[in-house]
Amino acid sequence: MEIIAHNLTNLFLQLGMPASEKAIADFVNTHHLPSGQRLQEALWWSSAQAKFLEDAWKEDADWAPVIEELNSMLH
Repeated sequence: MEIIAHNLTNLFLQLGMPASEKAIADFVNTHHLPSGQRLQEALWWSSAQAKFLEDAWKEDADWAPVIEELNSMLH
């Protein structure tokens, strides 16, 4: 059984996005959420990405702390 480290790099990979440090930094620097907007409601996610973020957050899955970290970075 493979154990996945739940960090930003692997979250970006899980979402099918480039996951280098530069790619993550570029994403954070070019994507911002207004106060009160939920991360999974951002228009730049595909429906599959938004569903993954929503489900992982609702279920308080292992990904939830990393999703919260990304949410904070984008607000």
